[in-house]
Amino acid sequence: MQVPANFEYAKATTVEETLALLARHGDEARVVAGGHSLLPMMKLRLAQPEALIDINGVTELSRIRIEGGMLCVGALVRHAELLDSPVAGEHFPILHDAERVIADPVVRNRGTVGGSLCQADPSEDLSAAFGALKASAVIRGPDGERTVSLREFHTGPYETVVEPGELLIELRVPIRPGGSSAYEKVERRVGDWPLAAAGAALWLDGGRITDAGIGLTAVRAEHFVAPEAEDVLRGAVPSEELFAEAGRVAAEHCDPGSDQRGPADYKRHLAGELTTRALRRAYGRSQA
Repeated sequence: MQVPANFEYAKATTVEETLALLARHGDEARVVAGGHSLLPMMKLRLAQPEALIDINGVTELSRIRIEGGMLCVGALVRHAELLDSPVAGEHFPILHDAERVIADPVVRNRGTVGGSLCQADPSEDLSAAFGALKASAVIRGPDGERTVSLREFHTGPYETVVEPGELLIELRVPIRPGGSSAYEKVERRVGDWPLAAAGAALWLDGGRITDAGIGLTAVRAEHFVAPEAEDVLRGAVPSEELFAEAGRVAAEHCDPGSDQRGPADYKRHLAGELTTRALRRAYGRSQA
């Protein structure tokens, strides 16, 4: 029988109350919302927090809004809510693409955007999607608020820059003219972790690519992105040959491992092919 170790439980209704509870319970406290990653680990005793702080009542973190020329997505926004958000889909269709292939409706109805990013699973979809969009993460702690590029948010597998006593508040994505995006994923079965996945964002002006973002997951791309492939695209005229070259460079700069989901060479091939497909789809959307 799988039984967690003993822990204290507290509920918070505001960010300030959450931070106070984190300070009171110390480094061994953990925040829980959806709990789809943390609770199974606790049942196996791979994680043994001394206290759980339930933030499901912190409604201020559940909003999706446009503010200051940015799409702001609260950390407590459920996957299903982001998938259903017209404003998110209008500006960044990559977010709908990614959310549509995350797990299943049960998980999407309870799992949160912030929980997924803070879990920092090497195969997590939203890290690649938000990485491609060059989003920023807003983190609040006892010393105030700080903003970190999502490309610096993950420091390693299951590790982030969020320190003990701090809380991820929201994700912010700049809304820029001429932008489009897409996400492509290959999985063994519907709702599974990806064998590989790629997200692409393009910003165009005058028939040229002024900026580009490429996110990769499940293939050991550093910080879930492929900046070398982005350099290939920036300033160039979109073409099938250009997208294929960017895919080749993206594959070259990832380092997948062989496991039960497939051999490393196949995953590397997928990284390149899916990057090309995502770029093609993003560009097609910009021309629609």
